[in-house]
Amino acid sequence: MSIIKTFDNTTQNILVELEKTQKEFWNISRTTAEFLYNLIVDSNSKSVIEVGTSNGYSGIWIGKALKKTGGKLTTIEFYDKRLDIAKENFEKCGISEIIETKKGDAATILEYLPDDFKIDFAFIDANKAQYIKFFRLIDPHLNVGGYIACDNILSHYKKVVPFLEDIGSNPNYENVILPLPAGLSLARKLK
Repeated sequence: MSIIKTFDNTTQNILVELEKTQKEFWNISRTTAEFLYNLIVDSNSKSVIEVGTSNGYSGIWIGKALKKTGGKLTTIEFYDKRLDIAKENFEKCGISEIIETKKGDAATILEYLPDDFKIDFAFIDANKAQYIKFFRLIDPHLNVGGYIACDNILSHYKKVVPFLEDIGSNPNYENVILPLPAGLSLARKLK
């Protein structure tokens, strides 16, 4: 049975409607969403950060996974209109109480995270040329054993090469590129 069928009717309907605007809002595919959902649940992640909220499609999947693990999502978006839509979607899907939204430049927000802000799982789906910067800002906060997943690795390959080279040569990480629809880089922090 598809994971989406385990969600309440309202959530199912919202996700299906959001899938119709996937290209306009640059949302991840349902296949990628289901993969992230399963990984968050299976790894029992509690503290997740998302860079690039858009209309909340991926945040709904992450939020539903965190309902199972007892965790919390912090999500960052630059555009007011998208964040307003996402907040409304989170509310309708019954997950707004476990989601903190932050509006602004992701690199600036990440740079000023408190030192004691710990992350089990990071999902990056924003400005592809800044993936390397996002990675370097998230790294000090990511727990050992934690994951960084980055979308659009194959669809925007040239823009993410600096990130792939950086994380690929970092002895503290093991990274694989999964052939999900837009390509997903999945790195685990080893030490």
